[in-house]
Amino acid sequence: MINYLLEKQIWYSVALLLVSLHLPHNTLIAQTTPAVKMEEKKKQKTVTLRPPADVKAVDNPNDKGEIINVSWKRSPDDFEPDKKSKQKKVGLVTGYAIERSSQNDPGWVRLGKVRFGNMTFEDENTKPGSKYFYRVIALGKKELQSQPATMTTFVVAKVQWFDTKKIWFGLMMLLVCGVVILFIFLARAGYALKIRKIAGLEVVNEAVGRATEMGRTCLFIPGIQDMNDIQTVAGLTVLGSVAKTAAEYDAEIEVPTCRSLVMTAAQETVEASFLSAGRPDTYNAEKIYYVTDEQFGYVAYLSGLMVRDEPAACFYMGAFFAESLILAETGNSIGAIQIAGTAMPSQLPFFVAACDYTLIGEEFFAASAYLSGEADQMGSLKGQDFGK
Repeated sequence: MINYLLEKQIWYSVALLLVSLHLPHNTLIAQTTPAVKMEEKKKQKTVTLRPPADVKAVDNPNDKGEIINVSWKRSPDDFEPDKKSKQKKVGLVTGYAIERSSQNDPGWVRLGKVRFGNMTFEDENTKPGSKYFYRVIALGKKELQSQPATMTTFVVAKVQWFDTKKIWFGLMMLLVCGVVILFIFLARAGYALKIRKIAGLEVVNEAVGRATEMGRTCLFIPGIQDMNDIQTVAGLTVLGSVAKTAAEYDAEIEVPTCRSLVMTAAQETVEASFLSAGRPDTYNAEKIYYVTDEQFGYVAYLSGLMVRDEPAACFYMGAFFAESLILAETGNSIGAIQIAGTAMPSQLPFFVAACDYTLIGEEFFAASAYLSGEADQMGSLKGQDFGK
């Protein structure tokens, strides 16, 4: 009996060996290990992302041709958020990658990424007149991505001549310009325009007359800046009126400058004023001269001049800095009547404290229209006040 069982076991082992030699190895494992077979099926199952759709690109309006707006429809795997539901749904898409190709560079360049749920992108690195193509790729976890969705036509970035967002500003400018032109025509027609009196300009005749009575000079300082500063230009305009009054009163006026170009402009201004007053013979070009470009060298000269000559009237019209206090205190110490005008906020307190009259800010710039009474300047001044 034992021999029979041993013989049967041997024949069973031989049969099993023959079967294993004729069957594929994977089949044998699959028959013997079902768990491994299920794992193989899971590996064969791959996850794919569906691409976005309808990729569009348009030129951004109201710019210099530097921005293109790209938009697309969300991927079906990107769940649309439900505002009513408190639960946040999460899709397979984690974001979108935007790539660009141009006519000059046919290769695709990745511009950036946006989070899932976003369907717009701004390309802020474009050149006006260039043609661009865009495509969008849906991105998932573990470097998973969809096929690219590419736009069918190119887009061109264009320079916009008008910014429609600022039409209101253009309308306001047209209104103000129209009012200025209206007041200019009214002034030319002889209509009396009412302008507030400026005390510092009302006493110009008084200051020049005082210098004439005392037999002393009038000192005019046009600031320390060059002719490219608008305050220097405004100061020379006031100089023209002061020089004309001095010519009428037969008073002597002295204008030391710290810029050579300002000296030339001041000489021409004073000469024109003496000619208009009918006193060209009393004009003395030597009294209008250049000193130095150095700030405190110029101030030191002026302080010494004021102490030695003791002018009866001192005019400070222009851009001033630290020297304002030195000049004002020196003029106050010699008893001169002082009239100052500047648009430098940091220096106004010193002039207000030490001078008799001060033109503050826009009063200084309005002095030319105020003193000349010219129709065009008066109308322009009135129109600007209306705009303000």
